Amino acid sequence: MTLNDSRKRLLRTLNSRYIYGRLPLLHAIIALIQITMVSILIRTFNAYYTRRPVFTTMVTNAVLGGIADTTAQTLTAFRRRQAQRRADPEAANNDFFSIEIQEYDKKVPWPESPSFRQPPPPFDFERMIRFMAYPFIMAPLQHRWFAFLERTFPMVAGKAALSSLKRVAFDQLLFAPCGLACFFTFMTVAEGGGRRAIAKKFQDVYIPALKANFLVWPLVQLINFRLMPIQFQIPFVSTVGIAWTAWLSLTNAAEDEALGLSP
Repeated sequence: MTLNDSRKRLLRTLNSRYIYGRLPLLHAIIALIQITMVSILIRTFNAYYTRRPVFTTMVTNAVLGGIADTTAQTLTAFRRRQAQRRADPEAANNDFFSIEIQEYDKKVPWPESPSFRQPPPPFDFERMIRFMAYPFIMAPLQHRWFAFLERTFPMVAGKAALSSLKRVAFDQLLFAPCGLACFFTFMTVAEGGGRRAIAKKFQDVYIPALKANFLVWPLVQLINFRLMPIQFQIPFVSTVGIAWTAWLSLTNAAEDEALGLSP
């Protein structure tokens, strides 16, 4: 057996096993690795940022983007697993307090339909890499944008609140719409979609996502610009953005299924 076959077999095994019958084992392992990477970044961030601020921000953004997509994939798998357990009385009656690790594909004779009886999707490493690549690529632009806001609207005594509001206005009216457009374009192209897929995604999800952005990010950015030192502003946005990016990941994945881009 080749190394590649062994790797595929290991991934299939991990993808078909669960902790307490609900939490996908592979998703949990990946999340644990990512949390470990975050703990290392937290301890070394200041030292690395002083020497290489842009690259440090790129790595930080990539790790946090990976966590966001892992969260989204885990939520999807967890919900599908719950539906699967409800459809299977034997699985539903298992003891919650025992560590249940089982191969569901050997236990349940899955039909072609209905969809809620299908097993949870395996962990999509390519999707996670896309969600790590986008913030990694965007970090230098973010770095320049935040520096521009810092120079253009300095926090001088007596005008700090007004300067913060101006930064938020510029960020949300200029950078946010462009950044969201870049996000959906990048994801669609990286998934193999063309012009039609990009146009369809903009038609279906761009405006709702932009409206959601305006509900969430003005307050976050006001806190960011008002209270955070410049070196922590992008990491703060990326940290808060875990939930936001997880939502975008779910939205993007749902639209991909509708467009037939998902594997």
